[in-house]
This record gives sequence, structure tokens and C-alpha cells, in this order.
Amino acid sequence: MKKSTDKQIIGNSQNQRWHHPGGKLRELGANSLSDAELLSILISTGIKGKSAEKIAEGIIAKFGSFKGMANQPLEKFLTIKGLADVKIIRIAAAFEIAKRCVDMVLKDLKEDKELRKEVFGEQE
Repeated sequence: MKKSTDKQIIGNSQNQRWHHPGGKLRELGANSLSDAELLSILISTGIKGKSAEKIAEGIIAKFGSFKGMANQPLEKFLTIKGLADVKIIRIAAAFEIAKRCVDMVLKDLKEDKELRKEVFGEQE
């Protein structure tokens, strides 16, 4: 007989409780997560007395937003208790991926007159 746990997923129950935002993302999609929940997935594990989500909330509070975090020197993240090299590198990699995506979209917009028209309603 299987033991029941909070981690088990039963249908799409609105009363579902997740122990980690990764389960919430899997069930409800990435857009259902707060900024701190998304960041906590990158952080992965917390430290004694402080979950990954609490660490993420502290980072968001310190920098104000993802935009405030962008382009910060990695050394600024080392001052946050619960972050070390591997976690900081994951965060930096995620920001670089996002930056490259934005750069590609901006390049496409710059080069494609029809796309600009579609996106911005630009007239000829």
C-alpha cells in the first residue's frame, strides 16, 4: 500500500500543496509562479533555517526586481547568505539566456519591416 504525501499530484486540484515551486510550475505553468518562486528553482536548495524560496525573496527585496538584478556584478550576490558560486553562476546563466533572447527579438524587429508593422502597427 502506497503512503500518501503532500507531494502527490491528484488531477488539477486547486487545493494542491507543493513543497517546491517546480511542482507548481509543472502543474500550472511558469506564468503561475511569482518572481521569487522562479528564482528559487534556480537556487534549488536552501540552507539550514532558510529555504530556497526565502533566499529568493531576500534577493528580490534587495534588488527590487529581476531588472534590478540584471547586470549586477557577481560579487554583490556573494553578500547574500545562502548563495555561493554554483547558485550565483546558475542565476547569471539564466540572465544571459534571457538577454540573448531579447537581443534576437530586437534584431528581428530591426531587420523585419513586416514584423514591426505586425507588432507595433507601424505605417509605411
